[in-house]
Amino acid sequence: VQLQASGGGWVQAGGSLRLSCVASGTSSVLNSINTMGWYRQGSGNQREPVATIARGDITNYADDVAGRFTISKDSRRNTVYLQMSSLKPEDSGVYYCGVRVIRTDYWGRGTQVTVSG
Repeated sequence: VQLQASGGGWVQAGGSLRLSCVASGTSSVLNSINTMGWYRQGSGNQREPVATIARGDITNYADDVAGRFTISKDSRRNTVYLQMSSLKPEDSGVYYCGVRVIRTDYWGRGTQVTVSG
């Protein structure tokens, strides 16, 4: 699976950004994706889950983004989105798109999100 993320950038606190990630690969692999999600690597260099969406559109959010971020997917386009609103400086970091295919995780290149206070 190859993942291409886009949509990062700079925004003032309180603003919004939308991240997109397109997955590509063979049909059999794409049809085997269990979970798509967004992960953030902040200054601590740990990559932490921000939001995930699993089969059946079951979503999960980190506590600090719940109510402000919305994850969604377009299965026909193999694309996952992260709508980020009411952004805070602490939301800054490199955001990675990740997918789980059966028991293997795949990662795209990160996209930088910078929120200025």
